Amino acid sequence: MQEKSGAQISTRAFLQSLAILFVLMMVAGVLTRTVPAGEYTRLEVDGRLVIDPASYHATEHPDYPIWRWFTAPIEVLGAEGNLILIVIIIFLLSVGGAFAVLDKSGIVKAAIGKIVQRFGGQKYLLMLIITFFFMSIGAFFGIFEEIVPLVPIMVALAYMLGWDALTGLGMSILATNMGFSAAITNPFTIVVAQELAGLETFSGWWLRLIIFAVIYIIFAIFLTAYARRIEKDPASSFIYNDDQAEREKYSRMDASMLIETNPAFNQAITWFVIFTFLILVVLVAGAFIEAISDVALPLVGVLFLIAGIGAGFISGAGGKTVLRGVWEGVTGILPGIPLILMAVSIKHIVVSGGILDTLLHAASQPFAAAHPIVAALIIYLLALGIEFFVASGSAKAFLMMPILLPLADLIGVTRQTTVLAYCFGDGFSNLAYPTNPVLLICLGLTVVSYPKWIRWTAKLWFWILLATFGFISLAVVINYGPF
Repeated sequence: MQEKSGAQISTRAFLQSLAILFVLMMVAGVLTRTVPAGEYTRLEVDGRLVIDPASYHATEHPDYPIWRWFTAPIEVLGAEGNLILIVIIIFLLSVGGAFAVLDKSGIVKAAIGKIVQRFGGQKYLLMLIITFFFMSIGAFFGIFEEIVPLVPIMVALAYMLGWDALTGLGMSILATNMGFSAAITNPFTIVVAQELAGLETFSGWWLRLIIFAVIYIIFAIFLTAYARRIEKDPASSFIYNDDQAEREKYSRMDASMLIETNPAFNQAITWFVIFTFLILVVLVAGAFIEAISDVALPLVGVLFLIAGIGAGFISGAGGKTVLRGVWEGVTGILPGIPLILMAVSIKHIVVSGGILDTLLHAASQPFAAAHPIVAALIIYLLALGIEFFVASGSAKAFLMMPILLPLADLIGVTRQTTVLAYCFGDGFSNLAYPTNPVLLICLGLTVVSYPKWIRWTAKLWFWILLATFGFISLAVVINYGPF
């Protein structure tokens, strides 16, 4: 039977994620029956809704029947503010189809072969450069979800270099998350939170630059140590028994030979590189131009689809091969769609049950008599907790910052420190919680299950927590400001 091309979500990973998300949906539903309902008053400030932190009051439980816990994944498609969800789904399907064309026509293997041929003797240097690149685009431009199309390519590259799928995930989406969280100018967290705090945009960058460097060093040590270990002893890989077939496929492949036997691959790769550059231009421009930011994700999806299909035809692959590639790519991604809908529905259930503000209000109470360092750490932990229900960094900022800032002012924590603690809490949890659709999709594109992912990243999260606790404490001590 011919192997399907593109990103194929494994049945095992799909079923595990499905079970975890279903349990979390039921837990959210039970909370709507056991937690008192309440709400804050929302005020419109500068065209945006913000919370009045002194306005919390109890309310009657809305009429939210149990059967709607089960229909929530469908309801979220029509919920207010969830248009972006449909955009993300279309984006993923477009990218899945384009990548499968690149895979089926041999372009991916050819491109990887050229990279291996160029850096084969300096593969750890290559790893550090790739990691730094992905961290940087997360830290400066807030790019995160858009990296999903590159994950299968980085996983394939990891196989070619003698590593495993975890290493490929580490070089791509995990590195991006490290940068997104150790943000320097991330417009979706730093800029939004500073705007709500009344701080000058990008102020306090000098400490965040130091934080970025430290997080990069921690992550680079973690990733290279793991790669060296499995290179020395492949059986020590956390997924040794799961990705044997993929390892075997790439280990016996001399992809660089494809360039020699089919010169059209060079032209196809050039075509794809040009569109990759256009995609980067869109992403960078979107960080500064609001009109482009609003359409950046669907535009990236369209550009990637054109890049993939165009490269397929240029490589000499016939129309039948290209169409089959698109079909296999789209159908390979499709199982991830219900996972995304179920992840988003957890917040939908909590909101529909009228208890999101209650949970937020209860979580903010420990600030009352806390020491400034303790209070700053509580902000961090609070953001980590709310992340479980609200994955969007900017959405969470509008929920939390209007409540956290007045409390931080009273306790003596600077607003700049509050922004820093919030951004840490929002970012580093993105690839730890099973409610984050990006994590579910990226794992589904490989043989890595969620439990093995957590087992692999546990040590990294431990050191990240220690480092970020230290930086938050330092920020309190030096009165990190300007205010």
